This record gives sequence, structure tokens and C-alpha cells, in this order.
Amino acid sequence: MKIKVGLIGFGRMGQFYLKEMQKSGQWDIVYICDVNTDALELAKLLSPESKTITDERIVFTDKNVQVVGLFALADSRKRQIEQAIQSGKHIISEKPVSDTIDKEWEVVNLTEKYDRFSTVNLYLRNSWYHQTIKQFIEQDEIGELAILRICHMTPGLVPGEGHEYEGPAFHDCGMHYVDIARWYANSEYKTWHAQGVNMWNYKEPWWIQCHGTFQNGIVFDITQGFVYGQLSKTQTHNSYVDIIGTKGIVRMTHDFQTAVVDLHGVHETLHLERPFGGKNIDVLCKLFADSIKTGKRNPRLPFIRDSAIASENAWLFLKDAHQHVLPAIGELQTLEEIRERRKHLKNGYGLLQSHRSVSYTHLRAHETDQYL
Repeated sequence: MKIKVGLIGFGRMGQFYLKEMQKSGQWDIVYICDVNTDALELAKLLSPESKTITDERIVFTDKNVQVVGLFALADSRKRQIEQAIQSGKHIISEKPVSDTIDKEWEVVNLTEKYDRFSTVNLYLRNSWYHQTIKQFIEQDEIGELAILRICHMTPGLVPGEGHEYEGPAFHDCGMHYVDIARWYANSEYKTWHAQGVNMWNYKEPWWIQCHGTFQNGIVFDITQGFVYGQLSKTQTHNSYVDIIGTKGIVRMTHDFQTAVVDLHGVHETLHLERPFGGKNIDVLCKLFADSIKTGKRNPRLPFIRDSAIASENAWLFLKDAHQHVLPAIGELQTLEEIRERRKHLKNGYGLLQSHRSVSYTHLRAHETDQYL
């Protein structure tokens, strides 16, 4: 029997969830809720069997709905999670789970006392490449894990393109990399030093490099920024993971189409190339559906606490960057040129599509890095 779900928020992420839930055959999308009429018109086109509504209370009060998907803005999620708990729904949430860290920890406390399942989309954990790499490390192929190096730089979202409630780029996108480093280290952050650049003379650093240590001694450096050739004729990006052990190494790169993993262990040397997989929402939805059907939480599902920890540390790293010299390089006029160019790009990184123009054919892998 299909699991009945109500989707709240039918912007970019809500559309991704609808697509994957429809493909899986495990979900009955009963409601799609959004306050934007253009979004609801699109919802009617893409999912005519769903009821399209503007009042989210209908989702929470319908006793037949088992799961709510919370994909609206971050400032709405704490209230919606509280309503979900009051109405006895399972919860799938986008990150962060609220718009301030204090509210995020309130959500953690609420969900950890709750007897239904809740999870958050920390999508990197569900990628085939990170799962493969972690398994290789756990087989003692590289010895003791010592150094984690993670980089993700694209000409993605610039200031004013969706970060209002999720913070600057290093929080909105970077918290995924803060999370995956902690996931690999299996430890909490201990020390850090962050350096940023106020690119285009914008008030917040849109590029940050942070390095430091975990409590178990593993060293990390994380580099993230949406500043990578914004006005270059042909856009490109630089994304990699480089993990160094006492005996061997593993590394990964991708082009948003194919991920390439090189495993250099003491017993095996492997070169793997497979489709990138995007945001892996299909995996998250399957793990969650299986958990509901079996009554046993899949251990691969992230907890709300994981999101709060990643969010809090990303904010701390941003705060640390502000404690050091923040060079202001460039001019705001350049930022305006970038914004204008992105309005007219048809093929680019993290482009925001209008509700009237978007369709599933537009949701291609290289256009889905709003939070990558």
C-alpha cells in the first residue's frame, strides 16, 4: 500500500521530491501546498491526481496523511514541525530545520521526544560515492583516517538568490560539507580557523576556507564558495574530496554528470565512474518509506540533530571568518552584472527557474546545485 504524503512548499526542492516520489511508486501524493498560485498551477500540471491547496492546516488535520514533506522557507519549518508532531505525522524536512540555531535546537528536542520518524535532507550521505568511500575506509584499506580535504566551488547562487533565510553561501550550501566531514570523522569539531573574502565588495564572504581538527585528532579543511568564474565565457567548477590515511588515500571528483572515485588502498586499487546522482532524493525517500513500512528506522537516515550540528558549526565557522581580516575585492557593480547574466542563462549552475517555465526536463543534474 502506498504511503500518503502531503508536500508543503512547491518551489525548487518540492518539485524534486514530487518527481522522485512519483517515480518510486511507493507514495500517494495527496496534497501539494503552496501560497504561490503559479506554483500550484504547475503542481496541477505535474500531479493532476493531487489536491492543490494554499492552506497547510488541511494537510495536518487530514488523518489519512501519514507523512509531511516540509520544503518551504526555513523560517516556516519550526512551526510546521510542531504542527506535524501535534497531528502525529512522520516528517521529511529540508535543511536547515529553522532560521536560527536556537530554534533548530528546539526542533531537535521536540523530535527526539517524538515517537514517529523524522529526517532531514543531508543529501551527500546518500550519494553512492561517499557510501563507497566510507566502506573502503572502514575496511582499513587506507589505515587510520588522518586528513579530510573537501572543496566545492561553482558559479552558483549569488547574494539575493535564495539565501535570505538560510544564510550566506557557506551556511546554505557549506553546511552539507561541514556535515559530511563530521560523518567521515565520526567525531565532533574541536578547533577551527576560517578565512573568507568579501567578493565583489559584498557585505558577507561568499568564499570561505576553514581548517581545523576534530576531537579524535583528524584534521580537516573545507573550501566552499559560489565565486568560481561567474562571468567567464564558459562556466566551470571545482569539486573534490581528498581523504588521506596513514597507509592509503581515496579521492572523488565530479562534473554534475559523472562522479569519479579513485581508491588507493593497501590491498586494492580501484577506479570507479558512475552517474553523479544529483541530490539523491530518490534514496532518501526510499529509506524513509522502507522505515515506515517496516516500523524500523533505517540507520542511514540522518537525524534532525545532525542538521542542527552542521548548521551550528557552519555558523561558527562563518563567525570565525568575521573575526579575521576580510578582504573586500571587486565592486558591487560586478555583482549586478552577474545577477543580470544569470537572469538570462538557460544552462548554468543553480539557476532559479520561474514556476511558469520549469518542467522536469529542466531539472538536469548540472542545474541542481542550489545547495551543493
